[in-house]
Amino acid sequence: MFGIGIPEIIVILIVALLVVGPAKLPELAKSLGKALSEFKRMADEVKETFEEDIIKEEPPKEEQSQNTNAQEGTPHAEQNKDEQHTTITDGGKLSG
Repeated sequence: MFGIGIPEIIVILIVALLVVGPAKLPELAKSLGKALSEFKRMADEVKETFEEDIIKEEPPKEEQSQNTNAQEGTPHAEQNKDEQHTTITDGGKLSG
């Protein structure tokens, strides 16, 4: 988690113990745990909201299959009639 190992956690706990004091440290840990769980809950809610919006914006499966079938039925020449193709011959000359 965040690349923090056991030695770093021990140092953080020692500094917290010195700064806050032994009487307030359990209370601080409890409030920190509650804050982290609340943050995680809110992040999950935001994620669910985004997923619901994405699902609502997707067209139904029937429309997707009709669009794909319509595109597959169109000949390749009609789709690309305005495109220009350039090829390089073996001699390195361009031909269009």
